[in-house]
Amino acid sequence: MIEGTSGSATRRSFLAGSFALAAAPGISAASARAAPRIVSLDYGLATTLLALGVVPAGVAAAADWDLWVVEPELPRGIVDVGADQEPNLELLAAMRPDLILITPYLEASRSVLERIAPVLSFAIYADEGEPLRRAEAATLDLARRLGREDAAEAFLAAADDAFSGCARRLASRAIPPVALVNFMDDRHARIYGRQSLYQDVLERIGVANAWTGATNYWGFQTIGIEELGRLDPELRLISFEPVPPDTAPTLARSPLWTSLPFVQAGRVSTLPGVLMFGMVPSALRFGGLLTAHLESVSP
Repeated sequence: MIEGTSGSATRRSFLAGSFALAAAPGISAASARAAPRIVSLDYGLATTLLALGVVPAGVAAAADWDLWVVEPELPRGIVDVGADQEPNLELLAAMRPDLILITPYLEASRSVLERIAPVLSFAIYADEGEPLRRAEAATLDLARRLGREDAAEAFLAAADDAFSGCARRLASRAIPPVALVNFMDDRHARIYGRQSLYQDVLERIGVANAWTGATNYWGFQTIGIEELGRLDPELRLISFEPVPPDTAPTLARSPLWTSLPFVQAGRVSTLPGVLMFGMVPSALRFGGLLTAHLESVSP
């Protein structure tokens, strides 16, 4: 976190140079003006394109967009190019894209993809953590390559204002620590903490995370439900859709679950889905949903 009162421009300059993004060719300014055909094999990068006013020609797993990303809405006409790790290479070649966007998660596919089009990779999730700050830097870098710097500056300034607004709205309320989970089934959940996008947003809006334990590269840990009983008994548990269909009714019959202090106190909530491995647009969605919910349940 950058301290001081030097303003957004200084922070933007820091972000632009803070992270070494994977070297890859961009596209020319002329191509940018001619609406380049860009394929994104990552949801987060696709949402960032949309935030910059660029509609991708193709997106991996577009059929599941409404399940995991939800917002922004995916415009009509975008081609579903198949699974991110196994895209339809014949379809990609036929589309003749100007640029393919990936993350290091798909680095093993780079050589194959480069036979079709230039490939640009952005490392948002890394051992060093701070995915939100890395996402801001990647937004600026991608915008520069596409000739959309003004759009990026405006978008990131609006994001700063939104996070600050969330913090102000919650500042006077008694907000307990939150535990943020995706239920895997009635016995296991992913819980989010350090190195997660959710954690970065919590820090921006001034909300404590009840989970301070270890997390993996992506910022989550898979735990047994019983481990929730070792956390702050005053916490509020927030899960995200989609929830496996049998989980809620099974938990309602579980002596272990129903004995947990936060369950007995009714501090359990389910929020609409948020892309947990996303970039700035997903961070904004999460911050807005969480703030509105905490306002509604906290004095």
